[in-house]
Amino acid sequence: MQKKASYDFYLILATTVVLALISAICVWGMFYFKMAQIHEMTPAVKIAWQNRMNTVIAPFIIALIVLLGICVPKRLLPTAWLNRFAVLLVAAAGLTSWLAGVKNGLLVILCASLILQSVILVMAIFGSARLSFEKKGYWARVGSSLIHLGLVLFILDLFFYRQQTLHLLLFWVTTGASVLGMTFCFYAESIADLARRKWPISLSRGSAPGREME
Repeated sequence: MQKKASYDFYLILATTVVLALISAICVWGMFYFKMAQIHEMTPAVKIAWQNRMNTVIAPFIIALIVLLGICVPKRLLPTAWLNRFAVLLVAAAGLTSWLAGVKNGLLVILCASLILQSVILVMAIFGSARLSFEKKGYWARVGSSLIHLGLVLFILDLFFYRQQTLHLLLFWVTTGASVLGMTFCFYAESIADLARRKWPISLSRGSAPGREME
């Protein structure tokens, strides 16, 4: 159990650090863009600025995608199988990158993460005991699954921002999943109490909506 806890801790720490660095780069880029008045410069200068920022942030986006490819299946797979899955996923992404480009290689990881996270969300909604979470509450598990799904969709949206319809769809689904997930995580006990009052008959039969596992 100590090994699993340590594994989870380092994954969470690495993901947090990468997200913090991405956020810092984005905030710095916005302020510098305004202070340097790049928006008033020629199109060539604007394009050069965008390309430079893309180059700076690209390694961190790649790191986040790889971390997601490991973090998502850890809810479903034991540590031994997780290591094997990570190796296979990286190998598949590497092969795809060699044959069809790095972008498609990263899409392989994202699509695999999206499929797995969708399965995990469905299992969490139905209260599956096979999933591994730090928190045991039903609503906290569903909320965590929604947040991870939103994060996967957010990064996937970066690949399709030029396709306006798909971009807007992914944006709003990402927003909804993230907000709903944070609400379930932060107010899990309140939602559980509300569910107990609203569905007392279902709760007595052991259905998931009002259940908070100790």
